Amino acid sequence: MRSTVIVCALIPRFELSVAAGGREALAAGPVALAPEAGREQFIGEVSAAAETYGVRAGLRLGEALARCPGLRLVPPDPAGVADEWDRLVAALEGMGAAVEPGRPGLAWFDARGLRTLYGGNVEGVIAAARRALAVPVQIGAAPSRFAALAAASAARARRAELAPAGPAALRAYLAPLPIRLLVLRSETAALPDTLERFGVRTLGELAALPRAALADRFGESGPLARDLARGRDSPLRPRLPAECLQERLELPESASGPQLERALGLLIDRMLARRERRGRTLRAAVLSAKLVEGGTWRTRVTFREALADPRRMRLVLTPKLNDLPAPAELLRLRAEGLGPPAADQRSLLAEPAAIRAARLREAVRQARSVAGPDAALRILPVDPDSRVPERRLALTPWEP
Repeated sequence: MRSTVIVCALIPRFELSVAAGGREALAAGPVALAPEAGREQFIGEVSAAAETYGVRAGLRLGEALARCPGLRLVPPDPAGVADEWDRLVAALEGMGAAVEPGRPGLAWFDARGLRTLYGGNVEGVIAAARRALAVPVQIGAAPSRFAALAAASAARARRAELAPAGPAALRAYLAPLPIRLLVLRSETAALPDTLERFGVRTLGELAALPRAALADRFGESGPLARDLARGRDSPLRPRLPAECLQERLELPESASGPQLERALGLLIDRMLARRERRGRTLRAAVLSAKLVEGGTWRTRVTFREALADPRRMRLVLTPKLNDLPAPAELLRLRAEGLGPPAADQRSLLAEPAAIRAARLREAVRQARSVAGPDAALRILPVDPDSRVPERRLALTPWEP
């Protein structure tokens, strides 16, 4: 049986290059992604020229400008990044790969089934991936996802990095690598700072720590980080092919408020009228806008159940327009994931009280599973006549 060979494609500074208009703009001087409007003033990805001044992603805007007064800020373009990343992932799928996409600029796929198509070896598969992407990319190959990501981080733009296949050899390969590589995995991104304060600076030192001690200090992420440092990881989860339904509307002038709400209603009606939908429901939708002041805005909404009711879709999507940081000149709605036909769709308000109560209980249960037991509380009068405000009322778990 052939051993698993996972290929990792890593495009450094992907979001910055898309927002800046290409990698040529990154060579013109120190560049960084500006903080997103309405959020904390932390900069995003930075160019190599900016790093020479000590500027790094996650730095406060004032400190970044103090270190590099000539730093040029580029407004974020989340919608453009998502579109370009979907295009590149589709290019990898076009060569026959079953791709698991990570954050924009990072993807994995298994090379075992592709070797017979591209020269019979991993090098042929990597060359085909470079041709499919047609952008500067760092590629690594290893038996596990994290090891392939570590290899890709050490690779060069034109030469791939291949990690050894055996468990002992793979662990020895990962041992001298810095602990900062755990930042590239969302589950372990918060660990490196704490581990470095404890004097753990390499993956080999992490792999030597007791599993029970890591679980006691860090919870589930501690043993996971130890397994990653030892070359063990979960299997790939390739994305499923999905149809893309999209509607866009150019606004004649910078729009906000009721104008945006009417535009959103028109996009929803157009989306539901598309022939390609064939009566099926929508599981999730992506709402994005091009801003007048530059940059884009994007948000993804997953419906509690697949639906095709325009009124209910407006109830869910319209409040999202309040998050727009500036007036928009273009609005776009995209369907992600189609469900079964809408023949059994019923209005929530028209359902019997027992069904509404059951749905409400399920919603509370899901909210508590994500945000904890305090996600749904009710106010209980305890001592209304007390002179101490804290004694008058109390919060208690709410049960519908």
